Amino acid sequence: MSSPKFRDLSAGSKSLVLIELGIFAGALLFSVYLNSVFLFVEQPDTPNNLVIAYALLFALIMQLTSLALGLYNSKLRESIRGVVRRILVCVAIGFFVFSLINPFLGSHPLPVELLALSSFLSLLVMGIFRAFTLKVDFFGFNKRNILVLGAGERASIIEQRMRRDVDRQGFHVHAFVVMPGDHEAGIVKETRIELEESLVNYAMENQIDEIVVASDERRNNLPVDELFACKIRGIEVTEILDFIERETGQVAVNLIYPSWVIYSNGFASANYLRNTLDWIFNASMAFIMLLFTWPVMLITALIIKLDDGWKSPVFYFQERVGLDGEPFNIIKFRSMRVDAEKNGAQWASKNDDRTTRIGHFLRKYRVDELPQIYNVMRGDMGFVGPRPERPEFVQTLVTNIPYYNERHNVKPGLTGWAQLKYPYGATETDAMEKLKYDLYYIKHRSFLLDMLILVRTAEIVLFGKGR
Repeated sequence: MSSPKFRDLSAGSKSLVLIELGIFAGALLFSVYLNSVFLFVEQPDTPNNLVIAYALLFALIMQLTSLALGLYNSKLRESIRGVVRRILVCVAIGFFVFSLINPFLGSHPLPVELLALSSFLSLLVMGIFRAFTLKVDFFGFNKRNILVLGAGERASIIEQRMRRDVDRQGFHVHAFVVMPGDHEAGIVKETRIELEESLVNYAMENQIDEIVVASDERRNNLPVDELFACKIRGIEVTEILDFIERETGQVAVNLIYPSWVIYSNGFASANYLRNTLDWIFNASMAFIMLLFTWPVMLITALIIKLDDGWKSPVFYFQERVGLDGEPFNIIKFRSMRVDAEKNGAQWASKNDDRTTRIGHFLRKYRVDELPQIYNVMRGDMGFVGPRPERPEFVQTLVTNIPYYNERHNVKPGLTGWAQLKYPYGATETDAMEKLKYDLYYIKHRSFLLDMLILVRTAEIVLFGKGR
């Protein structure tokens, strides 16, 4: 994607450019002012008009890098983390470029410490400002105006599962276009239209940013030429599965068809370095975690003994299904009665009456999971991944839920994307919902996503938000 020119930017983008021009220039002027007050860096007296010229030059360089990195593209679809990453790169490049030309600015070059302070202030203020603009959609950067091609069963998932405002923070649904072959039991409450004109003309006239293809019947039914024309005019064309995945953080298992899996990126990691270093990273993290948590585990073992008798077992071993469907024994602190499964394997529920008195606490704060550090060190599990299920349940789930076996393409984990996004589940329906998140994790897994999951899991543990 080429960098946009200023004249090609939208009115909202132009406003943003002018405001952030002031932010960048103000950051350097404020740094010079702070230095004149606190004198933390030696600087020869510089004429005020020269300082203003430096500030404008600094701002110009920062703005050029911002333009190059797409920060003023009205079609930029990034989360606040993505925007901050771009700002960080922008400020780093701007600082580097200004540092190179600074010695050639005459007899009054700016100290590099002032440039560093100006860059830091720019990053701080820009990050806060962009977070605010994204939150309130002040410049129209946040919401896309989408047109859904289809008004049947596949399209209805948007109406049924993404009906709240919080579900539509990133987009506004303009309308659902009725297509031949759509099931009648589809869109009920939202706007349905029947196009009598060109799709391209309609999309351009109504300032559509994105077309979501969600028709029920696709063979010889899609206006391919029209979609192609929309695409080359800058209108994004997205398949319903990819749209749901992007907006909800899950893969819609009930809508998957084989060709989507074949052509879709992800699912099998081609990063051989990551795969090679995976065990080293997890084992090292497990060893560090063990150093910090062994006193907690020792106290937990003593409390279990005191609560349930000295002859009662502290640990609970249970067979689970791991990578490539291979079984392994998971180890946990026992949080249920010894006879909890006298009638056979059962799903654990949120307020399970088989849980011991101390077990409720252990499960709420995830303390019962700590012995699984041993499983991580053995290589049976990683820190992040789909939670392993019992073979008795997996056999049924693989039969009843399509693509359930795909979750065994990666190592199971102590915590996972599904555990963060979905409440505690104890039914086959819950397993289906959690699979949607597990498949999303498998498809998008990366070091940054793993770090995000670990940080949010720490929040759950610290504030007792667990089951």
